[in-house]
Amino acid sequence: MYAISLGDDGAELRPLEPWRAEEFHAHMDRGREFIGRHNGLPDVVTDLASSRAFLQAYADKTAADTGRIHGIWADGTLVGAVILRTLDVTDGVAEAGCWLEPSAVGRGLVTRAARVLIDWAVEERGIHRVEWHVSAANGPSIAVARRLGMSRDGVLRESYPYRGTRHDMEVWSVLAPDWRAARQTGTRP
Repeated sequence: MYAISLGDDGAELRPLEPWRAEEFHAHMDRGREFIGRHNGLPDVVTDLASSRAFLQAYADKTAADTGRIHGIWADGTLVGAVILRTLDVTDGVAEAGCWLEPSAVGRGLVTRAARVLIDWAVEERGIHRVEWHVSAANGPSIAVARRLGMSRDGVLRESYPYRGTRHDMEVWSVLAPDWRAARQTGTRP
């Protein structure tokens, strides 16, 4: 299986497939509380069967060309992931997302991994607009959107209930011409 280097620190981006369900479940257990502050995934992935089902759903999306999931490994351990939650090549729109366990925070791993995924979506699949939907309370994820050169399109006020409270959702995006221009001029953060 392939791995894409994320830099000199040995971090790698790899496909996260159903056969990795045990490793994925262990990762989710390590980061459950931290990840669950803003992301409902830990409430869905609770045991080996649900871990396998989640990864299988993304394997099915990959086969249908409607989404992708790639894990982030640091020092040989799965510590997070980047996803294309949705991928619509007909309309040219995708929604990217991420999560990371606490042991890997502050190393730029999500930003580096998301760049690889967005490059692939724009250059290989012809995606014109990549969106980033994030809880307005999730400062670190908003910082990633900024580092990726995304613009904040707006706030969907109290648009989703999570753990008994309604939350605001910010929508950020980058358009393919802007993504390419930033790469060509060397101004991409």
